[in-house]
Amino acid sequence: MSHSTCRKAPGLAAVALPGAPDFLTVEEAAALLRVNRKTLYESIRLGQVPGIVRLGRVLRIRRSALVNWMPGNSGPALGEKKP
Repeated sequence: MSHSTCRKAPGLAAVALPGAPDFLTVEEAAALLRVNRKTLYESIRLGQVPGIVRLGRVLRIRRSALVNWMPGNSGPALGEKKP
């Protein structure tokens, strides 16, 4: 198996490994949630994602909040507005 066939999603290694960073970029969080980056940005805008930290224009997401978050079928899907 060649090195090129073992590609991982960008940022996934930083999410899955023990000792991973406490705060994730949007790209890393999207990889963890297995959603499109644009979908995650829209969900953040709608206030649907826990653990968001804004540092000026930079967004970081607390990894522990995402890991412990259990979005269910009781509400809208990520990126959809509440009725």
